[in-house]
Amino acid sequence: MAYFSVLRRAEREYVVEKSKFIGYCARTEGEESARVFLGEVRALHPTATHVCYGFVADRTGNGQRFSDDGEPQGTAGLPILNVIKGKKLLETTVAVVRYFGGIKLGTGGLVRAYTKAAQDAVSEAGVSEYDLCAETQICAAYSETDALMRFLSGCGVKVLTREFGERAVLTVAVRDSEKDAFSASVQDMLCGKAEIRTLRTYFAPVN
Repeated sequence: MAYFSVLRRAEREYVVEKSKFIGYCARTEGEESARVFLGEVRALHPTATHVCYGFVADRTGNGQRFSDDGEPQGTAGLPILNVIKGKKLLETTVAVVRYFGGIKLGTGGLVRAYTKAAQDAVSEAGVSEYDLCAETQICAAYSETDALMRFLSGCGVKVLTREFGERAVLTVAVRDSEKDAFSASVQDMLCGKAEIRTLRTYFAPVN
């Protein structure tokens, strides 16, 4: 169920033989999201010579598309898609904008340029494992807060929110597959005095 995708939207520029290549990368959950992202990139560059792209838009790896946008067949969109697939990324879209500099690169040169622009954009975006996470709320006595925070830090659990009043209310994200064992550990540490409930589940980066 876990998979790899990029962490953030990113942009990276690359120039070769006076042609400017600008790579854009984003996590896109579904083909509609990918198309929206591509539309935003095109809107930023209405006078670009080409806006080529590749994406794997779902978590199964089936929603794959690419476009050479007028470049010679196989020199742009497929190399971009191959960068995504080579890193085993899902829910990921990469677009590469080209401004022609007047010097032809040849098919091999185009493949290398679009590949590098895509690789640079993905590198800038960062890659993480995503898994189904349970957003979990823990209510405990204020006097137990320090011990609870030390425990959470030792577990490597991400604390999302903290509210302190008569009781401490912490919201954390844990892997859904580990939530029962996690809750049992918290209750054991706090002698069964904590109130723990799952608020929602969603896919999130876990490393």
